[in-house]
Amino acid sequence: MFPSKALLSILLIALSTVDASPLRREAAPTLHFTARVNARTSNVNIVDADRARAQAMVHSSFSKRASSSFSIANAVTAYTAQVGVGSPATQYTLLIDTGSSNTWVGAKTPYKRTNTSVDTGDSVSVSYGSGEFSGEEYLDTVTLSSDLVITKQSIGVASSAQGFDGIDGILGVGPTDLTKGTVSNVDSVPTVTDNLYSKGTIGTEALGVYFAPGGGAGELTFGGSDSSKTTSSVNYVPITTTSPSSNYWGIDQSITYGSSTILSATAGIVDTGTTLILIATDAFVKYQVATGATLDHTTGLLMITSEQYANLKTLNFNIGGTSYGLTPNGQIWPRSLNTDIGGSSNNIYLVINDIGPGSGPGLNFINGYSFLQRFYSVFDTTNHRVGFATTSSTSAVSN
Repeated sequence: MFPSKALLSILLIALSTVDASPLRREAAPTLHFTARVNARTSNVNIVDADRARAQAMVHSSFSKRASSSFSIANAVTAYTAQVGVGSPATQYTLLIDTGSSNTWVGAKTPYKRTNTSVDTGDSVSVSYGSGEFSGEEYLDTVTLSSDLVITKQSIGVASSAQGFDGIDGILGVGPTDLTKGTVSNVDSVPTVTDNLYSKGTIGTEALGVYFAPGGGAGELTFGGSDSSKTTSSVNYVPITTTSPSSNYWGIDQSITYGSSTILSATAGIVDTGTTLILIATDAFVKYQVATGATLDHTTGLLMITSEQYANLKTLNFNIGGTSYGLTPNGQIWPRSLNTDIGGSSNNIYLVINDIGPGSGPGLNFINGYSFLQRFYSVFDTTNHRVGFATTSSTSAVSN
């Protein structure tokens, strides 16, 4: 039996969780998350941001040491949590990211030392797809909720940060190896999930993520899954062995549009920090031809007419013998958010895009938020696997 705290959840607004392990969820304390949409006032759009992230991942060198981990802090939709650091705790607004693993503060609100703060004397530096920070490593108490309190957690305290407007830092919940080479004098540092598990707060080192389409309420669960959020069992597949996807939450999958294969079985990653669904260039071309979409140069997204939308076929993601069908409505950008990305309120944009020069052997797709808002996902460190399940949002028409 797992301890009574084995399933601890964090409630999100516009970021939610997935069942992370086949355990029953008990009544759990919650932490509210919020989502904010960053209006694009510069030339950087969601396609550019997602491709920058993809290129940073594919061109990173991961052997025994990694020089950095990667995240996009200026994504169109940012999912943030109010996280307490210190005792008494100072509240920081942190971006939640499965594609990076360092937790750090200080980009906006200054770090406040308390009697739980310990300066290790080590430096920390992380470069992201867009942005970077550097500073000192501290050990301190991190409070996610009343029952999710982590003592002596490694955190970065930024003395310099670029590309993180409006947030204080990142809550990194990616694989531990992504911390390699980021802190001086140590090989790697434990993540918040590592420490929750090692201290017995959760019985399985797993993270469940549930997103709802269009920025609805959701839930993040540490240590287990929430069966109330799923409409099927969670189906798991092992982390891919193909590099560089194997350094992240990487899986193998193929994609069909209707009955036509557009992407043969290959490796890629599942990533909350990517907004769109990015696929290899040849697959993207096949998808564009099949849908009849045209490229909108303002947003960088494919655009279709109302008639073409009515004729869209299901886009099937074939993962571990299970097909996850992305409905026509799941393939379009939420129309209520069109103007937030510089588009026209009357247009219909597709969320499938070209991964660009970042593609190649080992990383040919990224299933980002646009995929995850339709399927419950589980990131299971203990068993080296990723899981998916359908939800009540899988067939939603809210976009």
